[in-house]
Amino acid sequence: MNQPKTAAPNWILRLAVTGAVLAAVAYGVTYALRPVAMVVAALTGSAVRTVPGTVEVKAEFGIELKSEVAGRIISSTLDVGQRVFRNDVLVQIDTGDIDLEIERIKNEITAAKRKVELGSILRPEVLNAKDTLDNLERQTKAGAYPAAEFEKQKRLYQQLEQKMELDEVNNRLFLDNYQNSLRAKEREKSKMTIIAPSDGVVITVTTRIGDLIDRNASIASIIAVGRTIEAKISEENFAAVKLGQKATVRFLTFGADQYNAVISKILPSADAATQRYTVILDLALPEGRVLLPGLTGEVSIIIAERANAVIIPRRALIGQEYVYVVAGGRVEQRKVTKGYDSMNVVEITAGIQAGEEVLVEQLDRFREGQRVRTQVLPN
Repeated sequence: MNQPKTAAPNWILRLAVTGAVLAAVAYGVTYALRPVAMVVAALTGSAVRTVPGTVEVKAEFGIELKSEVAGRIISSTLDVGQRVFRNDVLVQIDTGDIDLEIERIKNEITAAKRKVELGSILRPEVLNAKDTLDNLERQTKAGAYPAAEFEKQKRLYQQLEQKMELDEVNNRLFLDNYQNSLRAKEREKSKMTIIAPSDGVVITVTTRIGDLIDRNASIASIIAVGRTIEAKISEENFAAVKLGQKATVRFLTFGADQYNAVISKILPSADAATQRYTVILDLALPEGRVLLPGLTGEVSIIIAERANAVIIPRRALIGQEYVYVVAGGRVEQRKVTKGYDSMNVVEITAGIQAGEEVLVEQLDRFREGQRVRTQVLPN
């Protein structure tokens, strides 16, 4: 009787399964040991040609707050970092002495006005002399008084009248002088109340309550709230810059954050020391973001644009004309042709198709033909 032949085939099957499992494990281990390549897919988008430059944030203007008069500070609201607004009262200087002087001048004005109203003290004498002269004139015409003596009396009257008129002119002059003195003192007093000349922020305070200050003494420094964004462009790139061109700005303080801007002014002359030209940017900032004077960064001004272009991150470039492409799990070095170049991305006109994955990080770790795992990063 024949026995069933099942032992050998079962053994072979178990051996085959074991081999497959070991192969799978070996492949998994090998795959797991492959380095991870951070890649980005090439996109179809808008390529731009840009002009690079540096940017600096500046206050629209700075003011050194000074006192036009000397005196002792009796009150002050100044504090570093304080926001002030135009015509806010910031410092008050003691006006006690000048108040007394103003009161004295006002009294002098009252007396001077009364003198003007009353006229010269010579007026009664002039009126009496006029009556006498009129009487002498009638006697002279009647032949009862010598004509020569009448002319003498007439000249004496004219001298007295002129003296009276001069006296009254002096009275009016004294009144005018006192009134001018009052206006000058009141103006001086107004300068003892120091107000904010414009909106701004206090950055330094050099005097405090109780300080005795001289005329033209510095009290504080204020910078404007408004900011000017100045971009410096090299001489060779300046010819391509035009009003209204768009730009992207990145500040060192804010890392990789980028902000849209537009060229609003172009200064026509270059800096004598650096031969770099200055343009002014209108910058769009998110709410709550504050630019302090002195911040620096970089700008890319868009001078040309092309649609439907293949673009990749700038950091994918090796030198100026090579990239690493990952295809079928292997690294492939490609020679590419660049088109428009901007701050973060570059156009590729030959060598890469849209959708292909390019290495973008730690490029020095990889080589041609190397097997890798990929991790796709967002564009």
